[in-house]
Amino acid sequence: MDQSVEETTSVSADVAMRDIYFGEAPRWHDGRLWFSDFYGHCVHAVTPDGRDEVILRVDGLPSGLGWLPDGRLLVVSMLDHQVLRLEHDGTVIVHANVSAFARHMSNDMLVDGMGHAYVGNFGYDIGAPLGLLRPPIPTSLTRVDPDGSVAEAASGLLFPNGMTLTPDGRTLIVAESAGPRLTAFDVGRDGTLSGRRVWADLHGTSIFPDGICLDADGAVWVATGGTSCVRIREGGDIVAEARTSQNCYACVLGDPDRRTLYAMTAPNPAPMYATAEPRGRVEKARVSVPGVGLP
Repeated sequence: MDQSVEETTSVSADVAMRDIYFGEAPRWHDGRLWFSDFYGHCVHAVTPDGRDEVILRVDGLPSGLGWLPDGRLLVVSMLDHQVLRLEHDGTVIVHANVSAFARHMSNDMLVDGMGHAYVGNFGYDIGAPLGLLRPPIPTSLTRVDPDGSVAEAASGLLFPNGMTLTPDGRTLIVAESAGPRLTAFDVGRDGTLSGRRVWADLHGTSIFPDGICLDADGAVWVATGGTSCVRIREGGDIVAEARTSQNCYACVLGDPDRRTLYAMTAPNPAPMYATAEPRGRVEKARVSVPGVGLP
């Protein structure tokens, strides 16, 4: 596999927002950039001109975001393995509990157009002493159906993290952070996954894929865990890079034309550093190919 950059596309991101703790799960929805702030314990929605609204405060750690077909917001609560649902009247209830299939902390989530929610988890305690040096423990990707029922969508994944869904709703791509790889599945109308295959093998690179998003040419932007997002074609060719001022953990293509790459950055993901003061940022860079699909 050729991991060289085949295009001379490299840009530097600008800082769009400061003073968050640790941003995750950016989504472009209803004309705004939405994201969770782990240690700020809240969900933000920001307009392109910078007007920020706190949509929801969460006692635990909020992470993955998505919307049911009727517009109700779903939010992953990491520590108690719950998917919360924000009702139209502003009340918050438990939509589902995914603890039966989650190891350590629940994390990112993708909600498809039918209301099926796919929820990943760490798989093991990467923050424990020598956690990152130990072999990762395989874990499951969980599917939550629109009625809140829970099933195992796929097993044997190594830290299933960010996800993206093609515009036709038929292919789900999952970032396995500890793989390291991007793994694709065929999606059935009932939300079941099949046809598992490696979309991009990232061994031999310094990329530990975290949040991801898809563009109209079928390439995937990947937050690397280092100071960049990279654009990867199926098979693993790296064809573009957006450099960030801090380590990057999630990204999405947004703005009305979906040509702005928004990146969630922070100096260090470890709680002892990330909770000390709000040094997280939202950074952005303009790109040539617009985003498609979800998130």
